[in-house]
Amino acid sequence: MKTNSRYLADVLITAVAPAIWGSTYFVTTSFLPQGYPLTVAMLRALPAGLLLLLIVRKLPRGVWWGRAFILGALNFSFFWAMLFVSAYRLPGGVAATVGAVQPLIVIALSRLFLGKPIRYLAVVAGLIGMSGVALLVLTPNAALDPVGVAAGLAGAVSMAFGTVLSRHWEPPVSSLTFTSWQLTAGGILLVPVAFVLEPGLPMPTAANILGIAHLGLIGAAFTYLLWFRGLSRIEPSAAASLGFLSPVVATLLGWLALGQSLTPAQIAGFAMVLASVWLSQRTMMPLRPIRPAASPEPASRPV
Repeated sequence: MKTNSRYLADVLITAVAPAIWGSTYFVTTSFLPQGYPLTVAMLRALPAGLLLLLIVRKLPRGVWWGRAFILGALNFSFFWAMLFVSAYRLPGGVAATVGAVQPLIVIALSRLFLGKPIRYLAVVAGLIGMSGVALLVLTPNAALDPVGVAAGLAGAVSMAFGTVLSRHWEPPVSSLTFTSWQLTAGGILLVPVAFVLEPGLPMPTAANILGIAHLGLIGAAFTYLLWFRGLSRIEPSAAASLGFLSPVVATLLGWLALGQSLTPAQIAGFAMVLASVWLSQRTMMPLRPIRPAASPEPASRPV
């Protein structure tokens, strides 16, 4: 019972991250200037990463320099870039449904990199979750754009690799330090891309500053700290299934804050997503708790 309670607590703490990510669309459309997705992504990642880096005062050493930039690209730079391409070329519902394939990709990659067996119920849970997301966000006249679909799939694959490799490589530092490395690396990689592909930002308003602060401090630093902490304690496929909560929160915010209506199909989608998350966690619940691996020697040095 103690094992189950500890695991449930880890799941609930980790679930806070994708729940907060569900507010990204509302914050972006309500508080930020439109047409600067890569610049906003850079401002979301880099200041938050540098702030955390100042707190932990540790830099990677040896192989962890390369790994930090690889994970920063997979979890932030490339993932966010593909996410924005998908969002621009596809209706929001189609983009979210394409991205919902990520938990199934994580299941396959966990088998490849971590040697985890592919569990039938976990696959079923992933399919139920995808169907629930489709009911939540798809509209009858949604159109498919090949480039947008490819970008959405590429983004899902990118974060799936980032999720599994974050566990596979077992960082020899705290979750706070690990988060600071990845956010900083991801933000650095976004700087030249945003500079070349987008015009300069207009003079920010108070609302713009508030939106960026929320996305950086809450939507990036805080949430990814919880996310990487969770990846060290629960199975990657179980963590990935929690991502289904993001469109649930986004839909609820649209209903509560933007006056959007809820249809019977969306209510059914809510139920299917929650059932999917429950089934996935039930399937992946370990008999004994997962503990983060201890490092035999430090892998970082003071700044």
